[in-house]
Amino acid sequence: MAQQWPAADIARLILDGFDDYREHFRQITDGAQARFEQALWQEAQQASAARINLYEEKVSEVGEGLRRSFTQALLDVAQWPLVKSAYIALIDLRYDDELAETWFNSIFCGLFSHDQISDGCMFIHTTRPSLRSQQRAAQTRSYRPATGLPGMLEAIFQDYRFSAPFEDLPRDLNRLASQLRGNLPDWVCKDPELTIELFSSVLYRNKGAYLVGRLFTRDEQWPLVIPLLHREGQGIQIDALITDEAEVSIIFSFTRSYFMVDVAIPAEFVGFLKRILPGKHIAELYTSIGFYKHGKSEFYRALINHLATTDDKFIMAPGVRGMVMSVFTLPGFNTVFKIIKDRFSPSKSVDRNTVIQKYRLVKSVDRVGRMADTQEFADFRFPLSKFEPECLAELLEVAPSTVVVEGDSVLVRHCWTERRMTPLNMYVESASDAQVREALEDYGLAIKQLAAANIFPGDMLLKNFGVTRHGRVVFYDYDEISYLTEVNFRRIPPPRYPEDEMASEPWYSIAPNDVFPEEFPPFLFADMQQRRLFSQLHGDLYDADYWKSLQEAIRAGKVIDVFPYRRKAEQAEN
Repeated sequence: MAQQWPAADIARLILDGFDDYREHFRQITDGAQARFEQALWQEAQQASAARINLYEEKVSEVGEGLRRSFTQALLDVAQWPLVKSAYIALIDLRYDDELAETWFNSIFCGLFSHDQISDGCMFIHTTRPSLRSQQRAAQTRSYRPATGLPGMLEAIFQDYRFSAPFEDLPRDLNRLASQLRGNLPDWVCKDPELTIELFSSVLYRNKGAYLVGRLFTRDEQWPLVIPLLHREGQGIQIDALITDEAEVSIIFSFTRSYFMVDVAIPAEFVGFLKRILPGKHIAELYTSIGFYKHGKSEFYRALINHLATTDDKFIMAPGVRGMVMSVFTLPGFNTVFKIIKDRFSPSKSVDRNTVIQKYRLVKSVDRVGRMADTQEFADFRFPLSKFEPECLAELLEVAPSTVVVEGDSVLVRHCWTERRMTPLNMYVESASDAQVREALEDYGLAIKQLAAANIFPGDMLLKNFGVTRHGRVVFYDYDEISYLTEVNFRRIPPPRYPEDEMASEPWYSIAPNDVFPEEFPPFLFADMQQRRLFSQLHGDLYDADYWKSLQEAIRAGKVIDVFPYRRKAEQAEN
């Protein structure tokens, strides 16, 4: 009977669905160049959100198709190792085979409850590395300075062409050559073996296009990113040349929207990025180029490997306990796990479903480098021995509907994962005066850049922001976020009578979406010195007119510039 079970047919339908998804993914991605050339910034934002939503839409379509075609046979989980075997044979010669495995996992999880998950039925561990033996095509272009640096740079932009004209290409090439000499040791630029290697496809995100690769000699290498901008009515400009690993890492940060890039062989491109950014986990690199579901697979594999090979145990994350979320972490694994409490603080007016929708919203908006990306998981199972008793007791107390002990394992029914950061309130407590000033400067910039992307954080307390390893301030608590254009910013009206100011209740009406920026200083800062400093740095945030002007620009269709790198080109010109 097992031979008659339609394993091969099911495997084929799953792969056909994957091909359909990949074709639609490619169509959206391939439109990025035209959107850049035509300065269609709102369309670029819409395309980014559509591509993120595409995965779940296509998984749902395939699941429904399978249920219609195979009815009862489909749900015999004991036969699914046969489906997996048939599927492996189908994907062996593909160039996106690792993504195909993740797709299979998504289909399986959509059909079966998570307690049916096993490596026999799906790809908890990948089968790909040992099977990759075919020759793969080159995905990069190489350049040597045979005619000097300007000639090498000119050759690059003869290969990377756009339908829109450059504003002043000779000027930009001279500036790039100057920046290259300034960024690298003098001997490097004179080395006849100096090579620039660039990925053959341009990467697009928001209002920018990026050439990505590396500079190398016989003994050393540096990452290389060349961002381009298209100024409406002015043409394309080469904006900078970046060789600092930390700055390039920030461009590929977990706080950024995903790149649009044509990638024929994802694993090889990710391997290329990993060589120039060794500090990045491959999960983050897959995610950065739009394959966020496979990034999730790679994250999960890294997590179970960490748990299996270390003595690390879960603890409550350092910082002020949240009123909506409870947060725990593994000291040796740079991630926090966030679960929704069963009961919220009385001061919180949101409910569980609203919190879930807020966190999912963050996935599809432009995070402008100021909001941590999240991954949503259901039915995580961890060994009971991997929890410190105090941590487990707290989780069971605040979220008994989400965290359940089952024998020698702990079931976490629903959670989000985020990159772990140092809470900003804790950072400033032990920072020097110079570090405090720098952090508060970046904190204000984070709020302004989120606002420019039409995001109002809601609860802007320092405890809801974190400091990354690169010293950037990032927002990570999303239960009160909203679109900026949904908020009604008001000035506090003058008191009608002297007694009004002494009353325990305000003398003016307050609607649910009303925000009074004049009230921010005492709300954000108990420390008077920090309050005065922030007022000097970002006092405009206390003015309702500042927020209203941003709203007007957004409603007028303006997509405000927020750059993921320091703009050395402007610094040089100024």
